[in-house]
Amino acid sequence: MEKTLIKLAYKQVIAIKDEGDFEKKVFSATYQEFLLKSQAYNPDRKLKTFTQLKAKDGRANSLHYKLSFTIGDFLKSLNNKIPFIKDNAGNSLVFDVPVFELIESDIEDKEAHIVAINYTTCVLTLLSVIGEYLILAIGDVNLEAVAETITVKMQPGLSVISYKGSYQAYNKEVFA
Repeated sequence: MEKTLIKLAYKQVIAIKDEGDFEKKVFSATYQEFLLKSQAYNPDRKLKTFTQLKAKDGRANSLHYKLSFTIGDFLKSLNNKIPFIKDNAGNSLVFDVPVFELIESDIEDKEAHIVAINYTTCVLTLLSVIGEYLILAIGDVNLEAVAETITVKMQPGLSVISYKGSYQAYNKEVFA
């Protein structure tokens, strides 16, 4: 069997309705930073939303990056564990890279502020697919050696974002 390497990503969308401590902190800090940083692209305050800012001045897309600095300490508090995504043993899936995204905001309506954090795992070796479950080994492992595995159920917000290997091997075994 040919080795298959994947990366998973989980998109956590955060809005005003979220009740967790982490989510509240991220929401509040990024909204305050949006109000401050958006002034550079909207000095006369005629534009209200992030979408309007981007349409008028493409440089406003840098707000994704600029707002991400405000949540660095909050992300560190996660200890590289993806919130809400656990393997079947109840252990949190570990992320390698978090990427912040400003989905929408409004300088006059805090409820319109929506952000996301996209958590990406390190390389995982896909050993098997059983229904909606992935049997994985952490890292690029030797298929001839014994490897510790985790089992992860595919679920909303979780995606395979990188795939290198032979789909045919799984097609024959699982879907025959």
